[in-house]
Amino acid sequence: MRIIIAPAKKMRMDTDNLAPVGVPAFLPKTKMLMQWLQGLSVQEQKVVWKCNDKIAAENRERFASMNLEGALTPAILAYDGIQYVYMAPSVFEDGQFAYVQEHVRILSGFYGVIKPMDGVVPYRLEMQAKVDVAGANNLYDFWGNQLYREVVDESHVIINLASKEYSKAIEKYLQPSDRYITCVFGELEGGKVVQKGVYAKMARGEMVRFLAEVNASETEDLKAFSGSGYCFDANRSTEHVYVFLK
Repeated sequence: MRIIIAPAKKMRMDTDNLAPVGVPAFLPKTKMLMQWLQGLSVQEQKVVWKCNDKIAAENRERFASMNLEGALTPAILAYDGIQYVYMAPSVFEDGQFAYVQEHVRILSGFYGVIKPMDGVVPYRLEMQAKVDVAGANNLYDFWGNQLYREVVDESHVIINLASKEYSKAIEKYLQPSDRYITCVFGELEGGKVVQKGVYAKMARGEMVRFLAEVNASETEDLKAFSGSGYCFDANRSTEHVYVFLK
């Protein structure tokens, strides 16, 4: 069973607490993206990053001096968004680190697929960004089916805890033999399930933590999740969509 999650825009460096184990699988392609971004003008970078002047300047400086093989932070500690705050990997026990390293894969526009303990550096490049690299004009084409092939394991079970921006990079290549389950964390409004971004990110992080705590190995294990007041709703769930309601 593999669990896919999205990265976070906000990142940090932490080279003191936990050493990384290896580097991302597609580092040569990451270097291609890095070199392409380094060759862009300030305005061109800003268009790619879709950000304000302050964030653009910060990331231009990052890319100008970027070393993909030095001063690395384990990915699970490098990302600092809401999902990762609620996952709380900084207080994981050894068994939980081992679990996420085996089962969790972080999808990334810049790195492709990352294991939680892979060493990464801070960057900015969302999967929806437009690029002009190796004949591709977007990152979905640039990565192609490589991300799917790196994620899927012998079980052919994929648990989707990623945002649509990232999960679509996998969904396009799913095979009939795959079991792909998307978790929805929502509330009932007017009889409809409504998923709210911030709360969904919180729940996705807590779900990863829960699965690591119970050493989940079967899809049935997901149904016991009760973080942030959510409960599995069997009536609104299907074989491919697990709905959790507050």
